[in-house]
Amino acid sequence: MTQGTCTSALLAAQVAGELVGPDDVVIDGVAALALAGPSDVSFLGNPRYVPQVLPSAAGVVLIPRAGFDEAPPAGRAWIKCDDPAAAFSQLVPMFVAPPLEYAPGIHPTAFVHETATVDGTAHVGPLAVIEAGASVGANSVISGATYVGQETTIGEGCLIYPNVTLRERTRIGNRVTIHSGTVIGSDGFGYEQTPTGHAKVPQVGFVQIDDDVELGAQVAVDRARFGRTWIKSGVKVDNLVQIAHNVVIHEHAMIIGQAGIAGSTSIGQGTVIAAQSGVAGHLSIGAGSVIAGRTGVSKDLPPGAQVVGVPAVPRRAHVKRISAYKGVERCQKKIKQLQAEMAELRALIETKG
Repeated sequence: MTQGTCTSALLAAQVAGELVGPDDVVIDGVAALALAGPSDVSFLGNPRYVPQVLPSAAGVVLIPRAGFDEAPPAGRAWIKCDDPAAAFSQLVPMFVAPPLEYAPGIHPTAFVHETATVDGTAHVGPLAVIEAGASVGANSVISGATYVGQETTIGEGCLIYPNVTLRERTRIGNRVTIHSGTVIGSDGFGYEQTPTGHAKVPQVGFVQIDDDVELGAQVAVDRARFGRTWIKSGVKVDNLVQIAHNVVIHEHAMIIGQAGIAGSTSIGQGTVIAAQSGVAGHLSIGAGSVIAGRTGVSKDLPPGAQVVGVPAVPRRAHVKRISAYKGVERCQKKIKQLQAEMAELRALIETKG
């Protein structure tokens, strides 16, 4: 085998799976079922894709240990796994290009204030700006055209992609990844209405982002009015998410694209907020809650809540609500039918009258 190639037998051993079919299928890439070729490994991660497995050209497919009993076509192999998606993720690094490497040092076009501290193992890219009193930890990467404001601290092993803005006094932990276009530490949206217009409320707090957080592209996290806006360890945030001032997002929560969280709301540990959902301000969302896509939450949620809709209701209540809507539609059709029949009877009576 050359580098980047592997046999079906070795793949099965790598993921502790059960090989079904030939042990000598040579694999040199990864792909989705619909796009895979004979030298690719793919996986069945969702029952809806079962119809794609047999027609797929993938040389090897990772499948669940139960629930799929079709034999592989000639020249192809299955590998039965406890979790095909997780096993596939384990195999991907064997076939794709290694992560980009960043040489330690400061690019000549970067600006680093004389009072800033940059570890000797860190990378500062072209046209980056690191202001007074800021610090960058060991093995961190500050990509080109990124702005690091005064007294901002960045821990070890962070990856800050191009065109990120970290405003003054932001605190970034270790192993944090921030994608392009994200702005951390803008003023919170705070105004008081006065007879002469809107008076700005000073936003004098900061943003704290703990270890192992990843923020997608064009995320906005506002600084606190007082104290901190706080994203705790392990939180994952998708693209185009708005996190307002003084929000606290607890460990390992996931916030999906175009969601918004209003000020001073607490999001419990392990909570999932799906795409295009909105959570009102000054609420407490219990740990392990699941907020479905396009849901509007205006009240506190207990731990483990599963809500959907506008306004948000428990998932089972939403199913009943949808069923009721369908029942109303059936009633409307029946009423129209009865009205037509009554009109015919009235016409018949008048004719014979």
